[in-house]
Amino acid sequence: MKKCVVIGGGVIGLCTAYFLHKEGHEVTVLDQSDMDSGASYVNAGYISPSHIIPLSAPGVVKKGIQWMFDPASPFYVKPRLDTDFLRWAWAFNKSCTDSHVKKAIPAIRDISVFSHELYESIRKDPEFDFHFENKGLLMLCKTEKMLEEESKIVKMANDVNLAAQVLNLEELKNLEPHVDLDVIGATYFQCDAHSTPTEFMTNLKDYLMSKGVRIHHNEEVQDLELKNNRISAAITTRSRYEAEEFILAAGSWTAKIAEKAGVKILLQAGKGYRIDVNEETGISLPAILVESKVAVTPMNGFTRFAGTMEIARINDDVNQVRVKAIADAAADYYKGLAIDQKSLQKASSGLRPLSPDGLPFIGRTNDCPNLVLATGHAMMGWTMATGTGKLISEIISNRKSSIDLEPYNPSRKF
Repeated sequence: MKKCVVIGGGVIGLCTAYFLHKEGHEVTVLDQSDMDSGASYVNAGYISPSHIIPLSAPGVVKKGIQWMFDPASPFYVKPRLDTDFLRWAWAFNKSCTDSHVKKAIPAIRDISVFSHELYESIRKDPEFDFHFENKGLLMLCKTEKMLEEESKIVKMANDVNLAAQVLNLEELKNLEPHVDLDVIGATYFQCDAHSTPTEFMTNLKDYLMSKGVRIHHNEEVQDLELKNNRISAAITTRSRYEAEEFILAAGSWTAKIAEKAGVKILLQAGKGYRIDVNEETGISLPAILVESKVAVTPMNGFTRFAGTMEIARINDDVNQVRVKAIADAAADYYKGLAIDQKSLQKASSGLRPLSPDGLPFIGRTNDCPNLVLATGHAMMGWTMATGTGKLISEIISNRKSSIDLEPYNPSRKF
């Protein structure tokens, strides 16, 4: 048994604490927030093995430049003369190649499928009761060009043994009979599932505390105490925590904290927004509005509309122009759907940690042997959370990893 400190109480940190506890380790979780908001609570709730294409793909940089001057665009990068950002942008641009996508697909698939299996295992535990459904995911297309592009991804998914198909309008109507869709067709990934994030997060926190895992919120890590190139303690705004192993799962804040241990990683924060609609929408299947890059999820008692990727430093501001763009996209695909002003005003945001190549950082760091990273999942944090937590527990316990860890090596070159 080892004494472990997990820095970060989002879904990655809590899943890591869960599997470390299952392995018999003594676990303390530290988080700077109230642990009731942020990316782990405002995401689309997808468990999506279908999302096999990394964010860094051919054409993304060109499209990003085109969208840079549109305040309502789904992808926005704020240019700035910041060394860390420029290094990240350079590495991101280098990763936007067909060869990288081909290499990344099996790595994304492996951890996503692994995570899906682990979510299924957790929800069978009688101490857990959270919303989770295996209904698949629709990719709704308004243009022939986009449907053709999405059909290519179906082929890629089938090639790596993921269940997916192209739907005509009649097949789509049979699957989603209670809405009037203004689209020309869709693809359907039966391999996907969805959940209600707040339910899982609350359930997970309650479970961990009932098992003796210590969770300290509103404690920001201000420093890491080093001895012989190893961390001996984490110093927070309230206390000092000694441990043998330190797991850094602090999302978009990870790079800043890692620097305190002399570890540099390329990471940027990508902001996303969500709107929750409590009124009945008739939507029964999760869907992505492909041209608008908006995610739609029928959660437990409400429908969530989420989207945008805004890379513009760490902040929690809510840009109502972008919020309105999400609502407008929803109305454009679902005829008769109107999101009320009250729901728009209650929209919130979360920051997702972006690696330059679209793959997470999972593993020990070279410069500090007892610092283990679990970050950089971009839009796939919810999908990959349980798999990441299990892999980290295997690293700490010196067990053989369930899947190959090399693609996620924190020391990989860009």
